[in-house]
Order: sequence, then structure tokens, then C-alpha cells
Amino acid sequence: MLKIMALIVVLALVGVLAFAATRPDTFRVTRSTTIKAPPEKIFPFLGDFRRWTAWSPWETKDPNLKRSYGGAPVGKGATYAWEGDRNVGQGRMEITDAAPGKVAINLDFVKPFEAHNSVLFTLAGRGEITEVTWDMQGPANFLSKLIGVFLDMDRMVGRDFEAGLANLKAAAEK
Repeated sequence: MLKIMALIVVLALVGVLAFAATRPDTFRVTRSTTIKAPPEKIFPFLGDFRRWTAWSPWETKDPNLKRSYGGAPVGKGATYAWEGDRNVGQGRMEITDAAPGKVAINLDFVKPFEAHNSVLFTLAGRGEITEVTWDMQGPANFLSKLIGVFLDMDRMVGRDFEAGLANLKAAAEK
């Protein structure tokens, strides 16, 4: 009986590992919202890391979060590094493009795990109404594929994106 149980456990483990190996090599999380403000009013909240404290969902998760800013003060070349508890981890961002209608960012995590992702905010304005889209994508190594078997990254990170966009909406519509 013990041998049968061990065989079942081994087969289940092999099955999970095999299934994880078939998952996509990249991931993508995207959320959008409509804000009653023109793009030029929203853009400064995205292109200036110092203004992220007004809307980023991770800024309030660790009251002892350590932040440092570098590079250009705003826009292309601006950098933001953080170090926090297990809720926010440690990492660095750099704005690689900041033009009307978009802000592109390289996002590098150090903790709780290493990851290198791309973030793109797009602002599609129609007068005083702007659709803001927050998109993050990156490679999925085997460990992240395995974690993805049990945790839905889109749902997990997507909730934070939704909260951040709601905060951005509230800040920009003031």
C-alpha cells in the first residue's frame, strides 16, 4: 500500500512538472480604465516616479518602504529603486520612453525573486476623456511556470493594477 501511495505521489509530481513545462514562455498582465481628464493631466503621474506615491498600489503596503530616485528628474532616464518587506520586495525601475501618450519602463525585481519585465502605460485621449492602459509583460522561466500552475498571475497582479488605476483615476480627476 505504501509503495502504491509513493507511486501516486511521484506520478502526480511528474504530471505537475510536465504540465508546467507546457505553459507559455512569456506572461502578460493588462488592465485599462477611463479617466475624466485629458492625457496631459494624467501623464505627470506616470512620468515622474515621485508622484507614484499618489496612486501606486504598492506604495502603502509597507509603511517602512525605502525609496531612492536617480537619473533624470522626470521622463526618460528617471529611475526609482525600492526596498521593502515581503509585500513589496526589492527592485528598480527606469523610464525608457516618455512621450505624449505613453510611458515605457524597464522593471527589474531583485526580491522576492529575480525578474526582468517591461511595463507600458498608454494614454488614448478623446478630449477630456482618456483611456489609460497598464500593460506588463516578461519572460516566464520554469519556476514561474510552476508557480503559475497553482497561482494565477493575471488575477493576482491584475488586482493590484486595478487598484492602482482606480487610485490614478481619483488623483487625476481632482
